[in-house]
Amino acid sequence: MIIDTSEKWLPIFEALASNVRLKIIHLLAQKPMNIKDLAKELGLSSAILTMHIRKLEEAGIISSKRVHTNGALYKICSLAMDHLEIEFPKKNESNLKVHEFSLPIGHYTDFSVLPTCGLATTEKIIGYYDDPRYFLDPERVNSGILWFTKGFLEYKIPNHLLSIQNPVALEISLELGSEAPGVNNNWPSDISFFLNGINLGQWTSPGDFGGVRGKFTPEWWSLGVGQFGLLKVIRIDDTGSYIDGQKISDTTLGQVNIRQKQWIYRIAVLEESEHPGGVTLFGTGFGNYNQDIVFRLYYT
Repeated sequence: MIIDTSEKWLPIFEALASNVRLKIIHLLAQKPMNIKDLAKELGLSSAILTMHIRKLEEAGIISSKRVHTNGALYKICSLAMDHLEIEFPKKNESNLKVHEFSLPIGHYTDFSVLPTCGLATTEKIIGYYDDPRYFLDPERVNSGILWFTKGFLEYKIPNHLLSIQNPVALEISLELGSEAPGVNNNWPSDISFFLNGINLGQWTSPGDFGGVRGKFTPEWWSLGVGQFGLLKVIRIDDTGSYIDGQKISDTTLGQVNIRQKQWIYRIAVLEESEHPGGVTLFGTGFGNYNQDIVFRLYYT
């Protein structure tokens, strides 16, 4: 689930602002439980626990149902969500102008990938699983999802900056995650990013997410494989390189030759990484964000 910092999501923030309710979430992550057993586990009265359960229900974090067991009626509680993302307000760029370019994920210009790997459009698999030759298939340009264990994809992007325009920051947003055999929400992978041959830094994806269908993932796509990723925003400015506001390197806009006619952007899983857990890239028609790779160059 994806929320922002607007007031309509206050019930979720309030529900999470309690040690007791966080403990309830951890217990229900192991298995559904009834009110009586939860109260016993936490050392609370059923009346107090019911108040906490109501808060979590109102926030949509847990769901409950009543069942008859051995002649008695029990309220069984279970988790209603398995992940939560918070989108913070974007930095105010209102005084700047922007060149924006959206690049489909299948429009890479070079690659070197190792299995497990594959590609698919919103309608079908391209070729066969685990055969890198299909990364050269003409239909690759229509890919809505692609994945590989080790190697890289490289993209060329036109630079629309004019000589009289002064670049301030470049932002690159994309949805991605790890690549595990099948699905594994706990499958860390170090994913590296390069611009014009300069290493911007890396981000460690926590897992290859599945079990719940991505918001835009087609119905025919098996639930036994990756369903969605996390939306990451890479920003390069005159102070360094960042992912979601967290600094990943000292590489600045001035060091990546931002004025050259075209940029070369590389996404890689390096052999020497501590966690070489692959990468899955989500484009339009897959995942939780209906977008491809978006480049925004802010300038004055």
